[in-house]
Amino acid sequence: KLFFTDYGNAAKVERCDMDGMNRTWIVDSKIEQPTALALDLINKYVYWLDIYLESVEVVDYQGRRRQTITKGRQIRHLCGLAVFENYLYSVNSDNPSVLRINRYNGTDVQALARPDNAKEIRVYQKRPQAAVRSDACEADPHGMPGGCSHICLLSSSYKARTCRCRTGFILGSDGRSCK
Repeated sequence: KLFFTDYGNAAKVERCDMDGMNRTWIVDSKIEQPTALALDLINKYVYWLDIYLESVEVVDYQGRRRQTITKGRQIRHLCGLAVFENYLYSVNSDNPSVLRINRYNGTDVQALARPDNAKEIRVYQKRPQAAVRSDACEADPHGMPGGCSHICLLSSSYKARTCRCRTGFILGSDGRSCK
């Protein structure tokens, strides 16, 4: 799945399949300006910053069990969001620092480092999600990903795929080759 925020005409947090299909709103109320998103891949939670409402909130992948982690003026200056173990990490652009926020007790907030001009934060860990033995976009015997001549996108599961073409090409009637 692909998760993303939008604060155009109607602010929301959404998800869709990697090929763009099955687009679903998971948060569309009591939300104004969601600017950063982080996923807990193990427990299947979505965290986001709302800089207008000055809050960090969480829901499960279906948009249920919504909770506010923390609120306050310091949120309006946060950018970027990452989750690792018991903490959320964000960058404070007003007073440049990396903040660590306990995701179970939002009152435990600590400044950890003072980077220059940081606007985003990522946590890299050895194994962020379970490995899949094979997927629909693996190379076929001819070296084509998922049998697609240009681009293979996972669809509704790791066993399903959609072929797409690079700019200037159209997908053939076979649903795999580009012309």
